[in-house]
Amino acid sequence: MTDVLEDRVRTRLADLRSQGLLRHPRPPSGLDLCSNDYLGLATHPSVVQRLGDALARDGCGSTGSRLLRGHRESFSAIERRFAALKRTERSLYFSSGYLANLAVLSTLPEAEDVVFSDAHNHASLIDGLRLSRARRVVFPHNDVDALSKLLAEDNAPGQRFVAVESLFSMDGDFAPLAEYASACRRAGALLVVDEAHAVGVYGDDGSGLIRATGIADDVLLVSVNTAGKALGVAGAFVAGPAWAIDYLEQRARPFVFSTAAPPALAAALEAALDAVAAEPERRQRLHARVGFLRTKLAKIGVPLSPDASQIIPVIVGENEEAVRLAAALQHQGFDVRAIRPPSVPVGSARLRISLNTGLSENDLERFVGVLQQCLEEVAFCSAGSS
Repeated sequence: MTDVLEDRVRTRLADLRSQGLLRHPRPPSGLDLCSNDYLGLATHPSVVQRLGDALARDGCGSTGSRLLRGHRESFSAIERRFAALKRTERSLYFSSGYLANLAVLSTLPEAEDVVFSDAHNHASLIDGLRLSRARRVVFPHNDVDALSKLLAEDNAPGQRFVAVESLFSMDGDFAPLAEYASACRRAGALLVVDEAHAVGVYGDDGSGLIRATGIADDVLLVSVNTAGKALGVAGAFVAGPAWAIDYLEQRARPFVFSTAAPPALAAALEAALDAVAAEPERRQRLHARVGFLRTKLAKIGVPLSPDASQIIPVIVGENEEAVRLAAALQHQGFDVRAIRPPSVPVGSARLRISLNTGLSENDLERFVGVLQQCLEEVAFCSAGSS
């Protein structure tokens, strides 16, 4: 019987290879233009120092789930701190953003409910919905009119939810959150927002796009906020009203049945939130670098989204071309990775450039020059092989 499985798996791997979709882990090398460490907090001296001190004090592992022996007061303290940042009644810390989205969407929506999900939502949101007993309706990406029409026509007997990201990770575009809030209010729906790529980066206090958009007190139910991107550490917070967080704490399987994160991470997260509050210049410098790079890319003819976020896709099209372009840039000392299906739609393979506050204008000037040369070489090779 194992022969059958092995043959099937080898066939699948061969298919991936033939389509240019086989991936291999590769450690960081060169100038960082691909990570999600937008504010440079992963190596912030205070974050590193407090993590080391907490490791010496608390040890490496939590030794159990939060409801068993894995809980520490430091988890409760950092949850209160994060809830204060988001100005919600409570927050709950999970060991990854993936688990947080699974928890929210597999626990709160029930059998007679319906969840409307953006077509470009992250895999963790999609998988959470697959685990849910609720009916799922996918609406076109960022299409407020389509969502409003679907909400008006739906007569589900239970609760209606709308699940979106505030900043989408592959196209770097923003969700029309204010319009979604209005549509949800009219329809009596509840809004769930994944702020993975926005928390720490947007808003005067770094709280994300929810408050910056002005919808925090409107129809929002919960937000999922990854701590391993701009906050530079690991895990994720679900923030929202106390009744929702209380229920997740009791019934969300990814929380109840998962070993808690290492306790020392709470100390590192506290240091990261201190830096977000005390060093707004990191956000300001990041946004300045975004504007600088977009101007340079426009001059060499790279099509750009109207949304000026720290995530800038360079659409290549074919998988092999994207891999070849990324390899050429890596050879020149720029760590850029090729993004291919299923992370993006077929035919839209790309480079996903993500900026961080440690990049200088000189770094970006050099990068654009090399990118222009590599784009010309890849186009020449593609034309020669056609």
